[in-house]
Amino acid sequence: MARKSLRQRVLAGETVLGSMMFELLGPAIPQLLVNAGAEYVIYDMEHTGTSLEIIKAQISYCRGLPIAPMARVPRGEYHFLARALDIGCHGVMVPMVESEAQARAIVEATHYPPRGRRGAAFGFAHDDYAAGDPKAKMRTADARTLVIAQIETERGLEQAEAIAAVDGIDVLWVGHFDLTNFLGIPGQFDNPIYVKAVDRIVAAGRKHKKGLGFMAASADWARQYKKLGFNMLAAGPDKALFEAGVRGILSSVEDGR
Repeated sequence: MARKSLRQRVLAGETVLGSMMFELLGPAIPQLLVNAGAEYVIYDMEHTGTSLEIIKAQISYCRGLPIAPMARVPRGEYHFLARALDIGCHGVMVPMVESEAQARAIVEATHYPPRGRRGAAFGFAHDDYAAGDPKAKMRTADARTLVIAQIETERGLEQAEAIAAVDGIDVLWVGHFDLTNFLGIPGQFDNPIYVKAVDRIVAAGRKHKKGLGFMAASADWARQYKKLGFNMLAAGPDKALFEAGVRGILSSVEDGR
């Protein structure tokens, strides 16, 4: 039996675990993530300035490993989305999705005709440089491509159900810090306004049978959001996890523990 794709598992409601990488990039990272139990990795382009050329190299390090590489693009324009998929990303995360129209444009840019308007070029990174039937390649790509819409503004929150209703949007991902910013309560994750907002996003995802995603900076957060119904959980950000690990060792020496 063929192994189910990450997208199939997410939409089936299975829990999938991964990581978001911002600053720590290199050939060893995908294997280390697999060793740690990650099934996917999302490379950030929104906040880091990381280029598509660098992302393409990171994806090459994932080849042959049981891990699905994806990218968070800077915005939801065609030239970011289609190019990220062409260099081999198995999916894309789009920040600040705020309307049904925007969601439909994202789906159109990430799928081939007749469903979308993604331009076709075969025998490149996204299809492992292989020959083959173009129609079969397009079917395979469309079935594999995971589309993640980040709900992280007050406008996106208001339109969460309409965004979730768009066929081809696979995951609603809570961008927790930006969401608190745009709700006027920066960093207040226990504030009832934020808690109610998360509940609203969860309800929209469940109603339309979409995956629910969240980046957890601690085990407590991961457990908390899993209990809320989030099935696509990522450890991150990488630099914070690395810093915390180093600090824990060094501080134990300084404190004499």
